[in-house]
Amino acid sequence: MSIFQWFIGLGANVMIPILLIIFALILGTKPAKAIKAGITIGIGFIGLGLVIGLLVSSLGEAAQGMIANFGLKLDVIDVGWPATSAIAFSTALGSLAIPIGIGVNIVLLIFGLTKTLDIDLWNFWHGAFIGSIIYATTNNFVLSVITIISYYLFIFWMADYMEPEISKFYGFSNITFPHGTSAPGYLIAKPMNFIFDRIPGFKDLDVSPEKIQKKFGLFGDSVVMGLIIGLIMGFLAGYDLSTTLNLGMKTAAVMMLMPRMVSLLMEGLEPISESASEFVKKRFPNRDIFIGMDSALSVGHPAVLSSSLILVPITILLAVLLPGNRVLPFGDLATIPFIVCLMAAVFRGNIIRTVLGGTVYMGIGLYIASWISPLFTKMAENAKYDLAGNLYISSLADGSLYPTAIFVFFGKYLPFIGVVAFGLLMLGLLIYQNKIRK
Repeated sequence: MSIFQWFIGLGANVMIPILLIIFALILGTKPAKAIKAGITIGIGFIGLGLVIGLLVSSLGEAAQGMIANFGLKLDVIDVGWPATSAIAFSTALGSLAIPIGIGVNIVLLIFGLTKTLDIDLWNFWHGAFIGSIIYATTNNFVLSVITIISYYLFIFWMADYMEPEISKFYGFSNITFPHGTSAPGYLIAKPMNFIFDRIPGFKDLDVSPEKIQKKFGLFGDSVVMGLIIGLIMGFLAGYDLSTTLNLGMKTAAVMMLMPRMVSLLMEGLEPISESASEFVKKRFPNRDIFIGMDSALSVGHPAVLSSSLILVPITILLAVLLPGNRVLPFGDLATIPFIVCLMAAVFRGNIIRTVLGGTVYMGIGLYIASWISPLFTKMAENAKYDLAGNLYISSLADGSLYPTAIFVFFGKYLPFIGVVAFGLLMLGLLIYQNKIRK
């Protein structure tokens, strides 16, 4: 456990390149090529971190201004994913999440029940979060471990299920996202898209970044759209002209730089993906392998960024208008791109559909985050987290998502039966999916 904790402590910028270099060497990539690929991926993650940091700081200040303007006073503070992941990894269950996740992944690969090899170990914190909040609900350690296993079965089923659509939309090859914040949105978007396709008039509205640029020229360019959205957010935050212009330039910079950082990551992943494909074809002629990566690879798409920036003031407005909501959106407003990135793939980059679907999703999420806030706070107390004077805390990343609601419901009302039945259902879906593809 100490070794795992030390390795996690290195952070994604170091941990993931090391894992990928080792993975590439096992697959037969030449050492020089493997090392160069790993370093390039590490640089890509550092670049992404800088751009996301710029987005977080810009949105954080603007959000404070908008919250003040709307006169928002709610008793549950959204502490954001950095605090949520730290709390999850600091509990009794947190240290077990990574070895359990690796074990589940290896067993599924051996029996041919998944095609996903998840190398994004850092994001196993989502499993730690689910297990920890169930422990806060039930105080049952064994049930919490079973919950983590059931949750990973769901995530690996999702990773396999959505890979074809992700590859088609984003242009990736054999890459998928077993990411706890992003994957659930994909499944929500499917029935929404089915409904949208059957609404007369609305079904013909195709507002993708490409269509906007073609129709509006300069004003349809994604960078200019980022500038305009930033200016609107500055106005809503009550900024003066100088600060508003600066916010506009920062959001424009994010729209420009995020795709560049993603392309750098893809440049590093390309030789490893090729080696993986050759390795599997040689040893397992009838099988493919998908590399499980952080969904940060997808958030640079113009449709994702544009929709997410629009959803920031919408989410704050929802917090004001929805009766019974207790959550003050704050720490995870900059995480909205990760929440909706795979919804955008289902909606084929249609910004109107992504914003509308995201609005419904965020609205439901605020109620979930409000409902679980006492358990979230108890989990934080179990991890000796400083609540900084807040009576209750929650988060939009994971705290507002339906898998969390499902497992908390099971923990409260159907402890073992619900969790085990859910796990068996996911296992059945993995078996069925594998049989269909064969």
